[in-house]
Amino acid sequence: MQIALGKKNSLDDFEREALRQAIHGWDFWARADQKAPSGNEWTTWLILGGRGAGKTRSGAEWITAQVQAGARRLALVGETYEDVREVMITGPSGLMAVGFPEHRPTYEPSRHRLHWPCGAEAHIFSAEDPEGLRGHQFEVAWSDEVGKWRQADDAWSNLQLGLRLGDRPRQVVTTTPRPLPLLKKLLEDKRTVTSRASTYRNKGHLADTFLTEIASTYEGTRLGRQELLGELVEDCAGALWYWDMIEGARVTTVPPLSRVVVAVDPPVTSGPDADECGIIVAGVTGEGREKTAYVLHDGSVAGLSPAAWAARAVAVADTHKADRIVAEVNQGGDLVEELIRLADPQAAFSAVRATRGKLVRAEPIAALYERGRVRHVGAFPDLESQMTSFTGTGREASPDRLDALVWALSFLMLGPVSDGPSIRSL
Repeated sequence: MQIALGKKNSLDDFEREALRQAIHGWDFWARADQKAPSGNEWTTWLILGGRGAGKTRSGAEWITAQVQAGARRLALVGETYEDVREVMITGPSGLMAVGFPEHRPTYEPSRHRLHWPCGAEAHIFSAEDPEGLRGHQFEVAWSDEVGKWRQADDAWSNLQLGLRLGDRPRQVVTTTPRPLPLLKKLLEDKRTVTSRASTYRNKGHLADTFLTEIASTYEGTRLGRQELLGELVEDCAGALWYWDMIEGARVTTVPPLSRVVVAVDPPVTSGPDADECGIIVAGVTGEGREKTAYVLHDGSVAGLSPAAWAARAVAVADTHKADRIVAEVNQGGDLVEELIRLADPQAAFSAVRATRGKLVRAEPIAALYERGRVRHVGAFPDLESQMTSFTGTGREASPDRLDALVWALSFLMLGPVSDGPSIRSL
């Protein structure tokens, strides 16, 4: 150090190298959950994290470190070829953006390959084409978003059969957790080391609007636990709905609808501690057994007076140009209709009355989901949380949003009903 201090140019070189290490050196920036496990007893490093938690950066940095350590044959596997390219390679945290510039790879799209200056090669694979992994062999692999792979078992098996080069073949898996058999198997494997990170651990690198507007929408829900906290959320035993069923029903566009209704499940009491007033908007297209329902909006609200929730239901109906308001009248009787009429004397109104239990009424609607005849336009975290936790045992909190959903879909798909639909009418 004394020599460096005595020579100005050497000191400048030292400072420049220190700055370079600070900018490009991963050890300087990485959190503890982003650093690879030590020891030689593990084969798979499983990184479970919420959206924006830094999973991709961790995977890319680990692959970069393996190349620098001597790995020459690598595999990159994503849900699709496009995902590999856009996320794992050219994305802001991808392989072409991390590490020291002189060591970064070049991408050869025509050959589905990355090539590093040191001679290392990474071949690109899509989990949608498991057979594409046959015939290849690797020292190191990176699998991204395994929780979204449609042919997870086949793609994973073929990858493992190719991971056979070198003294210690290893792999990293980066994914938002989902309760899939493959992920459960990995978690139970003694050769797996698991790191976990929530979205909030990486908040310094995320837009404020994401945390204040988008992330806050999902806080406190099962979907939020999965997508933000990075928790593996199991399906509730005995529930009529499960997460894969709902995810499979999710769409972003809506065809022309033949009718739209707003269903209301009024609270028994009013005031700040009252139950929610379930308000669900749904529409339908098609005829007979070709009908498909679309859940459009969850306008449920808590803590309003009867007049206020009635006014809200009418406002929601107006916004969505609904043909009719359907409301359960078990608790309020004629008063429910009177409240709606006070808010809008011209509102088309249908009263429904339940004399059978919630489970009996909900079962036919769950069957419609299983048959692919209901779609969710976007995400409805609170409603979906009630759906996936409802078992009909009477132990759940009053599922007001779910009740409103059941009435809306019963009216649209099974015809006007006063006592819940029959499974035979589906």
